[in-house]
Amino acid sequence: MTDTTSTALPRTLSPSLFLFTIVYGGMVVLAGVLGNKQVALGDWLAVEAGIFAFLLLVALSSATAELHGQGTANRLVLWGFVPLVIAIMLTGLVLALPASPKMDPKILSSFHTVLEQSPRLMAAGIVAYGTSQFLNVTIFSKLRGREGAGAGALAIRGAIASALSQIVDTLLFVTIAFYGVFPIANLMGGQMLAKVALSVLVIPFVITGLVALGRNLDAKTGG
Repeated sequence: MTDTTSTALPRTLSPSLFLFTIVYGGMVVLAGVLGNKQVALGDWLAVEAGIFAFLLLVALSSATAELHGQGTANRLVLWGFVPLVIAIMLTGLVLALPASPKMDPKILSSFHTVLEQSPRLMAAGIVAYGTSQFLNVTIFSKLRGREGAGAGALAIRGAIASALSQIVDTLLFVTIAFYGVFPIANLMGGQMLAKVALSVLVIPFVITGLVALGRNLDAKTGG
Protein backbone atom coordinates (compact mmCIF):
# COMPACT_ATOMS: atom_id res chain seq x y z
CA MET A 1 0.00 0.00 0.00
CA THR A 2 1.28 3.46 -0.81
CA ASP A 3 1.75 6.26 1.68
CA THR A 4 -1.68 7.59 2.69
CA THR A 5 -0.36 11.12 3.07
CA SER A 6 0.95 11.45 -0.46
CA THR A 7 -1.14 13.31 -3.02
CA ALA A 8 0.77 12.08 -6.07
CA LEU A 9 -0.06 9.01 -8.11
CA PRO A 10 2.69 6.36 -8.26
CA ARG A 11 4.93 6.70 -11.30
CA THR A 12 4.18 3.08 -12.19
CA LEU A 13 0.50 2.26 -11.77
CA SER A 14 -0.42 -1.09 -10.29
CA PRO A 15 -2.92 -3.14 -12.33
CA SER A 16 -5.75 -2.32 -9.93
CA LEU A 17 -5.09 1.43 -9.99
CA PHE A 18 -4.74 1.38 -13.77
CA LEU A 19 -8.10 -0.38 -14.14
CA PHE A 20 -9.86 1.80 -11.56
CA THR A 21 -8.55 4.98 -13.20
CA ILE A 22 -9.83 3.99 -16.65
CA VAL A 23 -13.27 3.02 -15.39
CA TYR A 24 -13.45 6.10 -13.15
CA GLY A 25 -12.83 8.47 -16.05
CA GLY A 26 -15.52 6.81 -18.12
CA MET A 27 -18.09 6.92 -15.31
CA VAL A 28 -17.46 10.64 -14.70
CA VAL A 29 -18.57 11.35 -18.27
CA LEU A 30 -21.33 8.74 -18.45
CA ALA A 31 -23.08 9.89 -15.27
CA GLY A 32 -24.21 13.13 -16.90
CA VAL A 33 -25.65 11.35 -19.92
CA LEU A 34 -27.50 8.69 -17.93
CA GLY A 35 -28.98 11.39 -15.73
CA ASN A 36 -31.39 12.32 -18.50
CA LYS A 37 -33.55 9.28 -17.67
CA GLN A 38 -35.67 8.88 -14.57
CA VAL A 39 -35.73 5.31 -13.28
CA ALA A 40 -38.60 3.97 -11.15
CA LEU A 41 -37.53 2.15 -8.00
CA GLY A 42 -40.77 0.44 -7.10
CA ASP A 43 -44.13 2.18 -7.36
CA TRP A 44 -43.36 5.23 -5.26
CA LEU A 45 -39.79 6.35 -5.82
CA ALA A 46 -37.93 7.59 -8.89
CA VAL A 47 -34.30 8.57 -9.29
CA GLU A 48 -32.20 9.94 -12.13
CA ALA A 49 -30.23 7.10 -13.71
CA GLY A 50 -26.93 8.92 -13.42
CA ILE A 51 -26.84 7.83 -9.79
CA PHE A 52 -25.73 4.34 -10.83
CA ALA A 53 -22.59 5.65 -12.52
CA PHE A 54 -22.05 8.10 -9.67
CA LEU A 55 -22.29 5.38 -7.02
CA LEU A 56 -19.72 3.42 -8.99
CA LEU A 57 -17.47 6.48 -8.74
CA VAL A 58 -17.96 6.38 -4.97
CA ALA A 59 -17.07 2.69 -4.86
CA LEU A 60 -14.01 3.17 -7.06
CA SER A 61 -12.63 6.06 -5.01
CA SER A 62 -13.23 4.13 -1.78
CA ALA A 63 -11.57 0.99 -3.15
CA THR A 64 -8.62 3.10 -4.28
CA ALA A 65 -8.32 4.61 -0.81
CA GLU A 66 -8.40 1.14 0.72
CA LEU A 67 -5.73 -0.30 -1.57
CA HIS A 68 -3.51 2.71 -2.32
CA GLY A 69 -4.17 5.31 0.36
CA GLN A 70 -6.22 8.46 0.82
CA GLY A 71 -3.79 10.68 -1.09
CA THR A 72 -3.96 8.53 -4.21
CA ALA A 73 -7.76 8.38 -4.01
CA ASN A 74 -7.94 12.17 -3.71
CA ARG A 75 -5.72 12.55 -6.75
CA LEU A 76 -8.00 10.14 -8.66
CA VAL A 77 -10.96 12.37 -7.83
CA LEU A 78 -9.01 15.46 -8.84
CA TRP A 79 -8.03 13.97 -12.21
CA GLY A 80 -11.69 13.09 -12.71
CA PHE A 81 -12.30 16.77 -13.47
CA VAL A 82 -10.26 16.38 -16.67
CA PRO A 83 -12.59 14.06 -18.61
CA LEU A 84 -15.57 15.91 -17.14
CA VAL A 85 -14.44 19.32 -18.40
CA ILE A 86 -13.27 17.91 -21.75
CA ALA A 87 -16.65 16.21 -22.23
CA ILE A 88 -18.48 19.46 -21.49
CA MET A 89 -16.29 21.39 -23.95
CA LEU A 90 -16.60 18.81 -26.74
CA THR A 91 -20.34 18.54 -26.23
CA GLY A 92 -20.65 22.31 -26.50
CA LEU A 93 -18.57 22.30 -29.68
CA VAL A 94 -20.62 19.55 -31.31
CA LEU A 95 -23.89 21.25 -30.38
CA ALA A 96 -22.63 24.53 -31.87
CA LEU A 97 -21.54 22.97 -35.17
CA PRO A 98 -24.19 22.91 -37.91
CA ALA A 99 -25.93 19.59 -38.41
CA SER A 100 -25.92 17.81 -41.73
CA PRO A 101 -29.05 18.60 -43.75
CA LYS A 102 -29.39 14.86 -44.31
CA MET A 103 -29.83 14.19 -40.60
CA ASP A 104 -33.31 13.18 -39.47
CA PRO A 105 -34.83 16.22 -37.68
CA LYS A 106 -36.35 13.98 -34.99
CA ILE A 107 -32.97 12.43 -34.21
CA LEU A 108 -31.33 15.86 -34.16
CA SER A 109 -34.00 17.18 -31.79
CA SER A 110 -33.54 14.19 -29.49
CA PHE A 111 -29.76 14.68 -29.57
CA HIS A 112 -30.09 18.27 -28.42
CA THR A 113 -32.68 17.35 -25.79
CA VAL A 114 -30.36 14.79 -24.21
CA LEU A 115 -27.07 16.68 -24.39
CA GLU A 116 -28.03 20.33 -23.98
CA GLN A 117 -27.57 21.55 -20.43
CA SER A 118 -27.70 25.03 -19.01
CA PRO A 119 -24.54 26.52 -17.50
CA ARG A 120 -26.29 26.33 -14.15
CA LEU A 121 -26.74 22.56 -14.44
CA MET A 122 -23.12 22.13 -15.51
CA ALA A 123 -21.90 24.17 -12.56
CA ALA A 124 -24.11 22.17 -10.21
CA GLY A 125 -22.68 18.91 -11.52
CA ILE A 126 -19.06 20.02 -11.19
CA VAL A 127 -19.47 21.40 -7.65
CA ALA A 128 -21.48 18.42 -6.44
CA TYR A 129 -19.06 15.92 -7.98
CA GLY A 130 -15.92 17.39 -6.47
CA THR A 131 -17.33 18.08 -3.02
CA SER A 132 -19.09 14.76 -2.55
CA GLN A 133 -16.26 12.63 -3.91
CA PHE A 134 -13.57 14.27 -1.77
CA LEU A 135 -15.91 13.98 1.22
CA ASN A 136 -16.49 10.29 0.52
CA VAL A 137 -12.75 9.56 0.41
CA THR A 138 -12.15 11.55 3.60
CA ILE A 139 -14.92 9.87 5.62
CA PHE A 140 -14.04 6.40 4.33
CA SER A 141 -10.37 6.85 5.20
CA LYS A 142 -11.00 8.40 8.63
CA LEU A 143 -13.27 5.51 9.61
CA ARG A 144 -10.57 3.00 8.78
CA GLY A 145 -8.72 3.42 12.06
CA ARG A 146 -11.91 3.24 14.06
CA GLU A 147 -13.49 0.22 12.40
CA GLY A 148 -10.49 -1.85 11.36
CA ALA A 149 -9.59 -3.43 8.03
CA GLY A 150 -11.76 -6.56 7.83
CA ALA A 151 -14.29 -7.25 5.10
CA GLY A 152 -17.22 -6.44 7.37
CA ALA A 153 -15.68 -3.17 8.47
CA LEU A 154 -14.88 -2.33 4.85
CA ALA A 155 -18.54 -2.73 3.91
CA ILE A 156 -19.70 -0.63 6.87
CA ARG A 157 -17.23 2.16 6.16
CA GLY A 158 -18.23 2.15 2.51
CA ALA A 159 -21.93 2.41 3.29
CA ILE A 160 -21.49 5.23 5.82
CA ALA A 161 -19.16 7.28 3.62
CA SER A 162 -21.33 6.80 0.55
CA ALA A 163 -24.58 7.69 2.31
CA LEU A 164 -23.20 10.87 3.88
CA SER A 165 -21.44 12.03 0.71
CA GLN A 166 -24.56 11.40 -1.37
CA ILE A 167 -26.67 13.50 0.97
CA VAL A 168 -24.22 16.37 0.45
CA ASP A 169 -24.18 15.71 -3.30
CA THR A 170 -27.97 15.98 -3.46
CA LEU A 171 -28.08 19.13 -1.34
CA LEU A 172 -25.53 20.87 -3.54
CA PHE A 173 -26.75 19.72 -6.95
CA VAL A 174 -30.48 20.28 -6.43
CA THR A 175 -29.96 23.64 -4.72
CA ILE A 176 -27.53 25.02 -7.31
CA ALA A 177 -29.43 23.64 -10.30
CA PHE A 178 -33.06 24.27 -9.35
CA TYR A 179 -33.36 26.70 -6.43
CA GLY A 180 -35.72 29.48 -7.45
CA VAL A 181 -36.91 27.57 -10.51
CA PHE A 182 -39.46 25.40 -8.71
CA PRO A 183 -39.99 24.01 -5.18
CA ILE A 184 -37.13 21.62 -4.49
CA ALA A 185 -38.07 20.03 -1.15
CA ASN A 186 -39.84 16.98 -2.60
CA LEU A 187 -37.19 16.42 -5.27
CA MET A 188 -34.39 16.71 -2.74
CA GLY A 189 -36.07 14.40 -0.25
CA GLY A 190 -36.76 11.72 -2.83
CA GLN A 191 -33.24 11.84 -4.25
CA MET A 192 -31.68 11.65 -0.78
CA LEU A 193 -33.83 8.69 0.20
CA ALA A 194 -32.98 6.79 -2.98
CA LYS A 195 -29.25 7.51 -2.76
CA VAL A 196 -28.99 6.58 0.91
CA ALA A 197 -30.94 3.37 0.30
CA LEU A 198 -28.69 2.38 -2.60
CA SER A 199 -25.59 3.34 -0.60
CA VAL A 200 -26.60 0.97 2.19
CA LEU A 201 -27.93 -1.88 0.05
CA VAL A 202 -25.53 -1.88 -2.91
CA ILE A 203 -22.30 -0.01 -2.21
CA PRO A 204 -20.91 -2.38 0.47
CA PHE A 205 -20.99 -5.29 -1.98
CA VAL A 206 -19.50 -3.24 -4.83
CA ILE A 207 -16.62 -1.90 -2.72
CA THR A 208 -15.88 -5.32 -1.25
CA GLY A 209 -15.82 -6.81 -4.73
CA LEU A 210 -13.60 -4.07 -6.14
CA VAL A 211 -11.10 -4.38 -3.30
CA ALA A 212 -10.98 -8.17 -3.73
CA LEU A 213 -10.52 -7.75 -7.49
CA GLY A 214 -7.79 -5.15 -6.99
CA ARG A 215 -5.87 -7.28 -4.53
CA ASN A 216 -6.11 -10.26 -6.86
CA LEU A 217 -4.85 -8.26 -9.84
CA ASP A 218 -1.97 -6.76 -7.90
CA ALA A 219 -0.99 -10.09 -6.33
CA LYS A 220 -0.62 -11.70 -9.76
CA THR A 221 1.87 -9.07 -10.89
CA GLY A 222 3.46 -8.20 -7.58
CA GLY A 223 1.81 -4.72 -7.72
